[in-house]
Amino acid sequence: MRKGEARITHLSVLLAAVSGFVYGALLYCGETEDDFGPVAHPWGPTLHTLHVVTVPLFVFAFGMLWQHHIVHKLRSGAKARRATGVILLSQAIPMIVTGYFLQVAVDDVWRDTWIWAHVITSTLFSLVFVVHLLMRVGPVVKPNRT
Repeated sequence: MRKGEARITHLSVLLAAVSGFVYGALLYCGETEDDFGPVAHPWGPTLHTLHVVTVPLFVFAFGMLWQHHIVHKLRSGAKARRATGVILLSQAIPMIVTGYFLQVAVDDVWRDTWIWAHVITSTLFSLVFVVHLLMRVGPVVKPNRT
């Protein structure tokens, strides 16, 4: 993977993960009470917008990863970080799909289903992404791109 691709990937994952987790925390734990009942945190809508706007950058980065990193690693049979890479791949696709379905769900049951599925896949993806990055072993080998 080229340095620019790595930077876009790392930045997009950071922006999506931080905005999503902070939004979720404020949505479920940031309510306050006033004289008229519960009041949502004032940053909630801004963080939701930030998350929805930055996630397409992650989807773009995932497309670059698919082309220049994932397919190459799967075909080469490289063993280093394969387990975490496969877990990332298995979570990225449902994370993207559930995020999309979450935006278009109207029925409360389906919306709750997509929320839980998105939270679970996003949390697992984010944790494994950090582990995947920390498991660097040996020198970085640049593939021959001819």
